[in-house]
This record gives sequence, C-alpha cells and structure tokens, in this order.
Amino acid sequence: MTNDIVALIDYYEKEKGIDRDKVVAALEYAFISAYRKMVPGADAIETLRADVNPKKGETKIHATLRVVEDEEYSDKFNEVPLKLALQRNPSAQPGDEMEFNVTPKDFGRIAVQTAKQTMMQRLRQAEKEMIYEEFKDRAGDIVSGTVRRFDRNDVLIDLGKFEGVMPSRERVQTEEYNIGDRIRLYVVAVENEGRGPEIVLSRSHPNFVRRLFEAEVNEISDRTVEIRGIAREAGYRTKVAVWSNDPKVDPVGACVGMKGARVKNIVRELNNEKVDIIRWSEDPEEFVREALKPAQLRTIKIDADAKVVLVTVDEEDLSKAIGRRGQNARLSSRLMNWDVQVRKDESKKEEFEAKVAGAAHSVAEQLGIDDDLADKLFRAGGTSVEMVVDMPVEYIVPMLEVTPERAREILVRAHEAAGRPLPPELSEA
Repeated sequence: MTNDIVALIDYYEKEKGIDRDKVVAALEYAFISAYRKMVPGADAIETLRADVNPKKGETKIHATLRVVEDEEYSDKFNEVPLKLALQRNPSAQPGDEMEFNVTPKDFGRIAVQTAKQTMMQRLRQAEKEMIYEEFKDRAGDIVSGTVRRFDRNDVLIDLGKFEGVMPSRERVQTEEYNIGDRIRLYVVAVENEGRGPEIVLSRSHPNFVRRLFEAEVNEISDRTVEIRGIAREAGYRTKVAVWSNDPKVDPVGACVGMKGARVKNIVRELNNEKVDIIRWSEDPEEFVREALKPAQLRTIKIDADAKVVLVTVDEEDLSKAIGRRGQNARLSSRLMNWDVQVRKDESKKEEFEAKVAGAAHSVAEQLGIDDDLADKLFRAGGTSVEMVVDMPVEYIVPMLEVTPERAREILVRAHEAAGRPLPPELSEA
C-alpha cells in the first residue's frame, strides 16, 4: 500500500469522522474492482476477497475455488482439481471450498490508481450514510451554518463536517445571502434517496419561528405556554396563536417579554419580519377578533358547518382588517383554519340612503314629481321646497336632465308650495 492511500485513510478517519474499518473495507472493495479490471478473465471468478494490512502496507487478493474430481475439472476460474487440492490439504474432498492467493506481482503499486476512484466513491457513500445516521433524528431542529456556495437558486450551507442545502422554495425571498454569511436554519428533513442522504434546510418554514419562540421563551420550553398555531408569509408577516395552561400567566405577555425584549430578538433573527402574537381561543368569534386586530369588527357571523366567518368593519377599518394585499385576512384564515371573509359594513350607508329616499319622497309629493326625479333634485341640493325655489333654471336642467320648460314647471310648483311669489322670469313663462 502506498503512502497516499495511508494518508487517505487517516484523512477520512480524522477529518471526516468515518470509522477506520469502513475506510479499509472501502479500500478492499476498490482493490477487488481493480483486480477484475487488470487480470484477464478475472471477471469470471465468482468469489474474490482482498486482504489489506494497513500497518505493513501489504495487499493480497484471494479467490475461493471449489474442489472437484480431476476428470470433472472444467472451470479454471472457480474450480480446483482434487489432485492439486490434496497437495495443500490432505483431507480435501470434492465439494470443499479452498482459498488461493491470486495476487499478481507488484499488484498493490500497479492497482493503486485504478482502485483510487472506486475507493473514493465508496468513501463518499460511507460519508453520506454517516450524515444520514447523525442527522436523521435532527429533523425539526435549528442548526447554524455558513453559506458555502450557490447552485442556481439553491444555497449550499456548511454545517461543519457536513453540507446541507436550502432549496429555493425554502428561502426567504426578501433575504440576500452572501458566501461566508453565518445563519441559523431549520432542518426540514433528512432525505435518503437515490442521490444519497441530503440535509434539507429552511428559513421560510413556519416551524422555524416556532423553534425560535421555544428557544427564547422559557414558558414555552417548560410547556406553561403553548403555541396553538402559526401562519406565515416568510419575509413579510407571521401570526402566532398562543395559549396558557396557567391562568396566572399571560401567554402574549410571556412571548413579548419585558419591554418587548423576547419578541425583538426573534424579529431580529427574522430580519424585521412583522410578528403578531395572538391569544388563542376555541371560540371562533373571540379568536377572529384577536386575529384581525387592530381592526374593530362591527358584526361577526359564524357558519360552523362550513367553517366560515363573515365579519363586517367600518370603511376606515377595512384596510386594517384585510391588510396589505389581503395578507392580514389571509393569515388569519390559515391560523384559524376557517374561511375568514371581510366586508365593509353597509348598515350606515343603507340607513343614510333610507333617510335620503324618505326626504326625497316628501319633496316629490310637494312638487308633484316622481321619486326618481325627486332623488336627483335632492342630491343636487334641493332637500326642501325652500331650497328648490332658489335654484336657477340653468342649474336644474343639467342636474335633472330635463328640458327648460320642465325645469320652470318644477320651480313654479316649488314657489307655490313654499308660499313664495313667482319671480318675473317665471311669471312671464
């Protein structure tokens, strides 16, 4: 065995943490592969074994052959005639198996380069298996790593001995990453598929926020306070619903911390993503009031079977309830797992329209015109016959979309209803 192979064994054992026996086993496998490539007909040998002695630097290849009667001997690669077998072992019998040293001269020196690539492949596989064994139970944890490189939109993260990947779907689109940046990430899964084990990392996963709260808030880690739900649009806003097992402990206050210290640390880790902490309630009406704050809700209608909540708000609160691009209402729906529908309260408008219609009808009766015409007149400022008499014909014609003659008729009736004398221009008409 050459020094570079010895150095390779030491490197993988000390730097990569792979067990020495696994490294030697990979080397033995590689030498068998090299032997089959180098020796003509070796592919026909059914059983080969490599014996590597790391201390002495010796490599031997052994073939296992079956003992057969001399007249039955036909396969020189897998059989040995009984006559030859008895020379090595006087008690040999047909059907026995015997190992023979088939190592070519200078095999170790010649085979090194041929075996090296195969060995590296086996060691990489061993390294991947070790990654899987170490990380398979860490899904759901937060780890720290350094941005190593980029593969298209994926980010490769150095985790020390291992490398993880943050796929583009798990990135926060508002965040920029640079090579060498030290960041914290959530372990979504450790997948062991055809390409080998892969550590999938995320900064956009809702459970990343959950783990940050668990690490920052003692009351959550000791289970006094529970996180009952999380809805997140990574980089923009997160809603967290919390509940306390102890009536003396305020779950929202515990998560916010003294002067907001706890939640500030979490927001800082999330690069100033907005975090709303909400008191959880099993009552959907109370829950939706908390979820849609700071908007004040006018009415709430619950359809428990369809899991729909219909809320109405005043016009000035509509933008608060819906949020930017519908974000507040959308996150509230996810948090509650209900369909939250927000609409503008029309009751005030309806009340106003009813008053207008009533007043316009009164004007219509006094002037002898229909309600539609009276409504136009009312909205043009003619809220009473006293107001109408002061309107010029030139004003009424376009506002009511009538002829000048019709406008004069209306003004004459208005003067009569108000007990006002007709002006000359109407008298002449």
